[in-house]
Amino acid sequence: MDLSVFFAGTAGSVPSARRGLPALLLRAGGDRLLFDCGEGTQQQLLRSVGLPELDAVFLTHFHLDHWLGLLGMLKTFDLRARERPLTIYGPGGLRLLMEGMRPVIGRTGYVLDVIELEPHEEVAFDGYVIAAFPVDHRVPAFGYAFLEHDRPGRFDVAAARALGVPEGPAFGRLQRGEQVGGVRPEQVVGPRRPGRRVVISGDTRPVQTTEVYAHGADVLVHEATFLEDERARARETAHSTAAQAAALAKDAGVRLLALTHLSTRYFPRDVRDEARATFPATVVPRDFDAIEIPFPERGEPALVKPEREPAPAAPAP
Repeated sequence: MDLSVFFAGTAGSVPSARRGLPALLLRAGGDRLLFDCGEGTQQQLLRSVGLPELDAVFLTHFHLDHWLGLLGMLKTFDLRARERPLTIYGPGGLRLLMEGMRPVIGRTGYVLDVIELEPHEEVAFDGYVIAAFPVDHRVPAFGYAFLEHDRPGRFDVAAARALGVPEGPAFGRLQRGEQVGGVRPEQVVGPRRPGRRVVISGDTRPVQTTEVYAHGADVLVHEATFLEDERARARETAHSTAAQAAALAKDAGVRLLALTHLSTRYFPRDVRDEARATFPATVVPRDFDAIEIPFPERGEPALVKPEREPAPAAPAP
């Protein structure tokens, strides 16, 4: 299964000419899951990878910069004659929010489900789950973890041949855990391989829950609203500094740290440099960048730039 995260919006509470409000598209095989939907998200997607027929939307919390773009997107799906149901997930209070927005959204020709998740609840998809975990912000808020199912161990063709197993269906039976002619699966199949893990912090102070879910993660996408010169301000507003996010990534043993939710007060290179002083495997994506996440035996997660960077959107007349 191909796996990547696409950064549709990497700004903090205030957009800039080159950074939109928070939105991340996770692409897992044929599934398209959107995490947060700041104002202008559908335009960001249309300018880059196109607006996909989303399979689900996950909101981290209900500050305006993380969900206001959802209203227009839901209406666009209706105008495009979407027929598939769409489910929106989020913390407690989501139903009340969506009920209050019903006069704005109007009726939709597709089924729109709204599900409030409990802390640590998992949503099952084909081959993986999305787990919601509580973080520490000024309002009820979740981070989310993509947890891929474990994969079977490697099949040792040479060992199977040496044990006299005929090629063909017998190989498949051994891989499925069946014994073939006295040959046991564990003689030719290695230990199960852990699935990939991607963790998205949402807005939060550094918390141990994030570290637990990010343990050994392939990618941790963590907010970095402030630098250490404003650590007190970060604590007051329940955000993180780049150095704090890097320390968490180091303690969790992640393979790659991606910093988002950037404030306009800083240059991205300063955010990157502060984090890399603690955790060198840090990137600061720009809008329309992506991170490709191969299976560990095929390489490291890598930041991928768009072939041609779209120009900033023209201001409204």
